[in-house]
Amino acid sequence: MSEPYDLVIIGGGPGGYNCAIRAGQLGLKVACVEMRGTLGGTCLNVGCIPSKALLHASELFESATSEFPAMGIVTGAVELDLPAMLGHKDETVDGLTKGIEFLFKKNGAEYIRGKGKILGQGKVQVETDSGTSVLDTRHIVIATGSEVTPLPGVTIDEARIVSSTGALDLQKVPGRLVLIGAGVIGLELGSVWRRLGAEVVVVEYLDRILPGMDTELAKAAQRIFAKQGMDFRLGTKVTGVDSSDPDTLKVTLEPAKGGEAETIEADTVLVCIGRRPFTAGLGLENVGIEPDARGFIANDHFRTSAENVWVVGDCTHGPMLAHKAEDEGVACAERIAGKAGHVNYGVIPGVVYTYPELASVGQTEDELKQAGRKYKKGKFPFQANSRARANHATDGFVKILADAETDEILGAHMIGANVGEMIAEICLAMEFRASSEDVARTCHPHPTLTEAVRQAAMGVEGWSMQS
Repeated sequence: MSEPYDLVIIGGGPGGYNCAIRAGQLGLKVACVEMRGTLGGTCLNVGCIPSKALLHASELFESATSEFPAMGIVTGAVELDLPAMLGHKDETVDGLTKGIEFLFKKNGAEYIRGKGKILGQGKVQVETDSGTSVLDTRHIVIATGSEVTPLPGVTIDEARIVSSTGALDLQKVPGRLVLIGAGVIGLELGSVWRRLGAEVVVVEYLDRILPGMDTELAKAAQRIFAKQGMDFRLGTKVTGVDSSDPDTLKVTLEPAKGGEAETIEADTVLVCIGRRPFTAGLGLENVGIEPDARGFIANDHFRTSAENVWVVGDCTHGPMLAHKAEDEGVACAERIAGKAGHVNYGVIPGVVYTYPELASVGQTEDELKQAGRKYKKGKFPFQANSRARANHATDGFVKILADAETDEILGAHMIGANVGEMIAEICLAMEFRASSEDVARTCHPHPTLTEAVRQAAMGVEGWSMQS
């Protein structure tokens, strides 16, 4: 018999494939079982990467049609070639998924195509088109990710009523797109199709968009998105979608707190009310693991309640973010190898890739107030930033929150062009428990958008110099 694996990972998304690569680097015998047929999980195949490809392309399209003349660029009529744009998206995904396979080979990790299931301690069944086999392993890592949360009473057909997956592959621009849910995924995909010509109506059960993000940031984003043309119906629920008419969908809405119903028409409905752990049919009962009511698997530093069974990524608690899963996958592999793998959950950034972008890390003002923690705030508008004015990108601001006594940075919240890149500076500062003064007294290049971060840090102590 061949030697057992040191670890077998079920799931080849960001948590799983990074766990496999790191395990291979550490000299462990590792296999990653993935049933999709390509590595990368939701993020790379039907999530983060294809959506960013379309966000970038649609942003360029809108710039060419609406912003070029103001900057002295004269073009002929700009036309949309949607098949080519979708082809660009698919080419990006294909290249990156093949890139992960190369990284597996480079680092000695084995990729097994098939559906994994836990049979018992140290036993993983792999089901493929050609049959079933069983892998012997010392450790099992569950990295099966998440799936779209369905909306009761609404049947997703991925043609006219779509999830985020179908919204990445619409074959024509909808006349009217009704977006159910004003979270990150919905607003990003809604932005894509609005830029390409769709009328977008956003229906959200709560009385705000982007739940969980800093309230001031979310309010600023809503004002900007509304100015761009998005129609927001907040405090409203969708009770049904009638698809009996082959040409028009009829969406029934009601006030979330009760009231008279109304019906609006749509060409396409996008259901984006969140994601849920993908843990069904995994054989958890065979090792005594019981997920909670929402399907999440509990963990203690990635260890589950079952001996030598670990869990990372969306199927356990914490933000459902690819980079959180990546960090957990790496740390889990290091712990299995006897090292001190660790994830700092207080410094996990979140980014919304709309235009302008939103980026946050650490605690929000709402959370600090609720905890009764005294804090100071520095805020700087991009309107006063020289590079932003030169780039016609003056929407938004940077806000930094610091402890009132120690000046340690507790959080940062930004809305503006390229803030998804700029937030990393604050993440690094927080990892080293830096003060706002540390950032304020660090020389930043001029003229850059990052000067807004420095000016906001100065503002914590009341000495912003450019506004």
